[in-house]
Amino acid sequence: MTTTSIKKKQQPRQAKPYTNPYLAGLFLGLVLFASFFFTGNGLGASGGLNRILVFFEDLVAPQHVNTTPYLLEMAGGDKPALDSWVVFVTVGVLVGGFFSGWRNGRLKVETNKGPNISNRKRWLFAFLGGGFMGFGARLARGCTSGQALSGGAVLSVGSWAFMFAVFGGAYALAYFVRKLWN
Repeated sequence: MTTTSIKKKQQPRQAKPYTNPYLAGLFLGLVLFASFFFTGNGLGASGGLNRILVFFEDLVAPQHVNTTPYLLEMAGGDKPALDSWVVFVTVGVLVGGFFSGWRNGRLKVETNKGPNISNRKRWLFAFLGGGFMGFGARLARGCTSGQALSGGAVLSVGSWAFMFAVFGGAYALAYFVRKLWN
């Protein structure tokens, strides 16, 4: 093997341009339609993550799962927590996202942040925001993707009100956190 062939192998893939957002939105709509048509269910993520967590909780503390009505609906006894369509959706999103990043030359470890914030502070805010979103998703019994995509597609008034509140709240909060990115 020559030196030039070794150097070619070590170079990272060239990142391909992103898909046109209108075309991507069209494809997402078709996937959502197919999901409703073939499974009778929409798209969402929090339910799958919740079931994966309950699966591990059932391995560690089965007595807690068997005595908590909310958890018992998903697992406990002979009922496997991973036996749900939403788990497959969640795993598919993770595997598909990884594959897409690899295929398009965007698979890398990095911390996206503004110049006025440290990596540690960025990760702290990311975990805090994720914790609030996870708590809100469990409190609302669904995540923003399930509400916006699935609920909005069937013209659920609650889903539309929720999304207007999410965008309005994000717009109002952006003023206070803009210095983290500028």
